[in-house]
Amino acid sequence: MTPRHQIFLLLLFRAGRSLAAGVIMLAFPYLVLRHAGALRLGMLYAGAALATAGTGLAVGFLSDLWGRRRTLWLAGLMLPLSSALLLWHTSTPWLLAAALVGGYSATGSLMGGGVGGAAQPIQNALIASLTREDQRTRWYSRFTFFSGILAAAGAFSVRWFSLHQAFVAATLISAVGLLPLLWLHVPEARGHLARMPSWRTIGQFSLTGMLNGFSQGLVAPFLIPFFVLVFHLPKERMAVFGMLSGVVASLALLSAPALERRFGFVRAIAWTRGLGAVLLLLLPWLHLLWLALAIYVITPGLRVAALPAQQTALTGRVGSDEIGRALGLNQVTRLGASSGAVGLTGFLFGEADFHLPFELYFALVAVNVGLYFHFFGGEHARPRP
Repeated sequence: MTPRHQIFLLLLFRAGRSLAAGVIMLAFPYLVLRHAGALRLGMLYAGAALATAGTGLAVGFLSDLWGRRRTLWLAGLMLPLSSALLLWHTSTPWLLAAALVGGYSATGSLMGGGVGGAAQPIQNALIASLTREDQRTRWYSRFTFFSGILAAAGAFSVRWFSLHQAFVAATLISAVGLLPLLWLHVPEARGHLARMPSWRTIGQFSLTGMLNGFSQGLVAPFLIPFFVLVFHLPKERMAVFGMLSGVVASLALLSAPALERRFGFVRAIAWTRGLGAVLLLLLPWLHLLWLALAIYVITPGLRVAALPAQQTALTGRVGSDEIGRALGLNQVTRLGASSGAVGLTGFLFGEADFHLPFELYFALVAVNVGLYFHFFGGEHARPRP
């Protein structure tokens, strides 16, 4: 098969995971809040973020050292297994087990390490091995656009399901999504455990990823609970706005190649994430539901618009036999930091303090943008010719 055919099979695999992730993303917080409060939800999200970080790191190392196809099978099985656990019982131990296995970290898109995000380092490594660097941002943006649209559709579909039916659907869809892997054959680039020549570049991206993860963990997992607790929106209405938010974020991803050409990846990050941080700073002070919902719909797109360009910048600056580990290390620092932030916001929301997480988010995004300019503000920040 040609590389284009292999990419198509990988896209089909991604489709099943994205639909299932959208269902879980919306249904899981309602399931937890039915039995417990925001603090318990925050603890589950924090544990899931740590689990996704650890699993993503293991997946990244295994993909370089054990083989990408076998590692993808292993990572792919975890999502249907996690949602199947909740068909048996919904007590706290089962909720925790499902969140840990499936990575219900709610830290953003699949590409960003959200539901099922532990499989992302290996998928991104495969895309990098099947594409040229000058095409990579376009393919990353297409994959994540497709994922976002399907995740939005999955979230929207929850309005027609009971919570139990939602997890039945997530299990079946993600299991069927494994079938394209039967025909997937990809280039293997075996690395060496003790040799990582690109450690400095990986460290720089990991540090900025850590700050990005902590800031996202403060707000991203709690945007849906925010509207449940503050505005008391029912599941059926929240499903509509969850879908709109996903669609806008997906469309924003298609702008990544143009942003990269016009600004370079550093300035693209600064403009998009900076504007999103300003809007989220205003969110808890607004008492108009329609305006708050408008910010909820817009800001995920601003947060992820430059992400494909960032992934291209990372994969283009490390060796082909280091890509899995580089992406895994980037994810473990980001999601590890996110888990601590999730626990903090869970506590603050439990105490009805809805302002401080958004203020901290704004400050951390400002610091992180400064680090991007410090590390990559020279040639890496320039637009592509």
